[in-house]
Amino acid sequence: MKNFLILFLFYAGAALAQETVKPTHQFTISGQIKKESVITMDSLNSYPLKEIGDIKVTNHLGDFKHKDDQLKGVLLKDILAHSELAAGSPKLFSRFYFTCVGSDGYSVVYSWNELFNTEIGDHVYILLEKNGVKADKMPESLQMASMMDFKTGRRFLHNLDKIIVSQVP
Repeated sequence: MKNFLILFLFYAGAALAQETVKPTHQFTISGQIKKESVITMDSLNSYPLKEIGDIKVTNHLGDFKHKDDQLKGVLLKDILAHSELAAGSPKLFSRFYFTCVGSDGYSVVYSWNELFNTEIGDHVYILLEKNGVKADKMPESLQMASMMDFKTGRRFLHNLDKIIVSQVP
């Protein structure tokens, strides 16, 4: 009985210690760019909305986790195209990468070449609608999906909070 009580208190304390993740309705783009910007839901709605279809979200092993239907979103590269990189020459663009960070700290990374120089960039979205629900009504609010990834859950991001632009030395 004593062991049961200790386990109960441990798990109850762990559950109470978990932080509630806050939904996001805007995100910043900062780092090695000429001017920091804040992207709001209103500004996202000014971009062309694309019907994406459905996604089967899988974990790092490829195991099915869940399916989301009726995705609609805007291309990440369309939004990033407005941020002028702090580079002396376009030859240096290949050194840049984008770290997309959720409000819970989860991060995913895309290189400049991946987004702007391969077909992958035509399939990385900020989701504005999922399962018939608009982003501002979802508890996970601003989400991102890379539709061409084999293991889709690795770069499926909830509650986008910021994008940090960096470059390798």
